[in-house]
Amino acid sequence: MEYVNILGRLLFGGYFVYGGINHFINLKMLTGYAASKKVPMANIAVMGAGLMLLAGGLSYILNFHVTAGTIILLLFLIPTSFMMHNFWAVQDAQQKMSDTINFTKNLALIGALLLFLSIRYTFGFAL
Repeated sequence: MEYVNILGRLLFGGYFVYGGINHFINLKMLTGYAASKKVPMANIAVMGAGLMLLAGGLSYILNFHVTAGTIILLLFLIPTSFMMHNFWAVQDAQQKMSDTINFTKNLALIGALLLFLSIRYTFGFAL
């Protein structure tokens, strides 16, 4: 089962690390998108989000301060879901579909993170 745990941590954490790296590779494009969604100080917000994704993802990959990493990821996902993927306010059908998918994906990730926290504290062992 240890191999399953390692694979799960690599896949789950890797998803967030990839997203964090992408925030820096595509900083200009993501800053423009964030600005279009009325995010204040969009450039700084995108860089901060990238750092949060990297920190949270690496915490899972390295199995290091996973609780802190989980909280960081929750602090990223909750506001991002409502600010960046507010499908209910979008008129363009294509964008609405994309935002709906990303919003519901983020809700699933939030649910998984909350489950990880509950397992950690209910059963008293690290993930």
